[in-house]
Amino acid sequence: MKKLPTLPTGNSSFENIRCNGDIYVDKTRHICQMIRDGKYFFLSRPRRFGKSLMVSTLKCLFEGKENLFEGLWIKSKNNDNALNFKWEWEKHPVITLDFNGISHQTPEFLIQGLSLAMKKIGKNYDVELNDIPVKEQFKELIESLFKKTGMPLVFLIDEYDKPLIDHLGRGDDALEIAKINRDILKGFFGVIKDGDVVDITRFVFITGVSKFSQVSIFSELNNLTDLTMHRRYADMMGYTQEELESCFASHIDAFAKEIGISSSDLLLNMKRYYNGYRFSETDIKVYNPFSVLRAFDEQALKPYWFETGTPSFLINLINRKNWNIPEIEKISATRSVFSVFDLENLHPEAILFQTGYITIKEIRGMLYTFDYPNQEVKTGFLENLFYTYTENFREGSRFALLCEYLELNELDNFIETMRAIYASIPNILESHRDEAYFHTIFYLMVSASGARARSEVLTCKGRIDMVVEFKDKVYIIEFKCGRSSAEAIRQIRSKNYADSYLQQGKTIHLMGINFNIETRNISDWKDELFCE
Repeated sequence: MKKLPTLPTGNSSFENIRCNGDIYVDKTRHICQMIRDGKYFFLSRPRRFGKSLMVSTLKCLFEGKENLFEGLWIKSKNNDNALNFKWEWEKHPVITLDFNGISHQTPEFLIQGLSLAMKKIGKNYDVELNDIPVKEQFKELIESLFKKTGMPLVFLIDEYDKPLIDHLGRGDDALEIAKINRDILKGFFGVIKDGDVVDITRFVFITGVSKFSQVSIFSELNNLTDLTMHRRYADMMGYTQEELESCFASHIDAFAKEIGISSSDLLLNMKRYYNGYRFSETDIKVYNPFSVLRAFDEQALKPYWFETGTPSFLINLINRKNWNIPEIEKISATRSVFSVFDLENLHPEAILFQTGYITIKEIRGMLYTFDYPNQEVKTGFLENLFYTYTENFREGSRFALLCEYLELNELDNFIETMRAIYASIPNILESHRDEAYFHTIFYLMVSASGARARSEVLTCKGRIDMVVEFKDKVYIIEFKCGRSSAEAIRQIRSKNYADSYLQQGKTIHLMGINFNIETRNISDWKDELFCE
């Protein structure tokens, strides 16, 4: 059996990847574009999306490690390219700060962590720093490196906002730590915009989740370009469909053979499960690189991204705002929502977008509409929400078979499982036992089981409560509370909800479900096949 090219699974070191001969999806064209276009840049992308690898690539580039870039766009197109840009491979002093590795549990730890990081950088250049306040120490490092090398500096700052994000959603005391950390970062990053430093700066690249206000790089560095929703950099991170199929062709064939399906069917499954992230007005969608690499490595489609954890502050924020969970899949907002944020006033829709739980679905004028990017995100996120909605009542794990029951048309098992889960939810959680409550729990359970469920689907004659689609069938579901399942079926028929699905060649199920407020459960249900 032919040996497959090695995968850079879990490796964010550009130098290691290139020296090991691992697969590297070439993004150096975007780097050339960026360096040609300006000097100060910020980019937000979800976790595990390649930000650290981009920082590592930039570090090697500015350190002049030309041999690592053999065969890549920046070398092969260096003398003749559409960007009219030539890279000279000059060696610059590089200050790299990765806030994933800098302690920030308290403001004191943050200050100590910054000081240790700068001393380590200085040591790499045989520069010894004085024990002075951290802001002045940063300035001393910059001036010393310029004096020693005679070359302008490069600043690469990865996950700058981690000392803020990690304290959100954990109570008032933690929020106070975030505020103090923000003030420390404000003074620290303020050094970069100092006039003396600007004159000896070659390039600045900063990554993070969001642009927080009162951090000087955003409030006072006026020429900072935000690439987060920039159309020319929509596929700077993540894998496009073309990149997936060309760079991982042998892995696609091996994966498909292992699980006994065609390569084309595997690609369709991977697209549904991992693709769908859209970051700009340009309708370019990309795959989550972390999940793709893990899927090829294990030759299995699993929710790998969610194994790395869901930020508690996001779940807490949604619960505190009392959001209607089914509405998340059709959030609308203007672009202004994604500007600079306040720690004290976070916008859930913007945080959901920048952390990767929703993505751009459609843009009409100034209005952006969002949805889950793919099945991995939707299933994993709603499972997390389901557990918090039911106070982590783990009996809810029974929902795992719901998708299979619907797909196999085992509706008695489906309803029996639904009833068991509703019965397991503690009474104290049901302060508003109305149709919306039952609808939300139903939606969470079915979606978290892996089914392609959509809520409040708009038609020309009204809104369908829920639609669940499979390759060969579709369920049109209407909910009632304190009425009857027969009435729900009549509504589906009278409003012609099935019309939108007549041309798909699928079996159409009309399902009515009625809830009883007193028993807190499904009282009766009805399923009918639609016939024209």
